Amino acid sequence: ILSCSSSSLPVKIDQQRHLVVLDEEYENISPDELQDELPEREPRFLVYSYKYEHDDGRVSYPLCFIFSSPSGCRPQQQMMYAVSKTKLVNQAELTKVFEIRSTDELTEEWLHQKLGFFH
Repeated sequence: ILSCSSSSLPVKIDQQRHLVVLDEEYENISPDELQDELPEREPRFLVYSYKYEHDDGRVSYPLCFIFSSPSGCRPQQQMMYAVSKTKLVNQAELTKVFEIRSTDELTEEWLHQKLGFFH
């Protein structure tokens, strides 16, 4: 889906049509830069291709699913995203699934630590 650079596809739920839609597309963006692009009071799903450098020097590009559900979101929005999350993850066959409760959590260090669990 994505090239070999760090890329992100933030998606949101169109509440009027009850569909998951592409919100933005970013290429060559770090987790720290992406943090600034996320809304602080609205949930988002992120599909993020991350350049992961292994301890032995290998490089991989895992496809990560990150559910951003910041505190302070409207309960109706949180429920709609929470209900859609599992179905979306299963349909897209994503295996690296993470959740953040604050946009400040999304950092290079945080993502590297989370991906270290899989290797």
